[in-house]
Amino acid sequence: MKSINDLVASAKTVCDRYRAGRMERETVREWVLGLGAYPSPHGERVREAMEWFRLQNREPVSEEIVRVDIDRLQAISAP
Repeated sequence: MKSINDLVASAKTVCDRYRAGRMERETVREWVLGLGAYPSPHGERVREAMEWFRLQNREPVSEEIVRVDIDRLQAISAP
């Protein structure tokens, strides 16, 4: 388990880079799927994001999927 502060900072960075088009979705997906266990409330949000990215791994990716991707990433870093 890593620190919550590191998780929040990383999630914000990944989200910002993805939203700006500086990070590919597959890279974001691999990052999310590589996250470990965290305590509540972040742990539940990480598990939800992992499940989302595990299920949504098809190409092409619609704008709606990208919006939900960003919502999931923002949820991880929410207080």
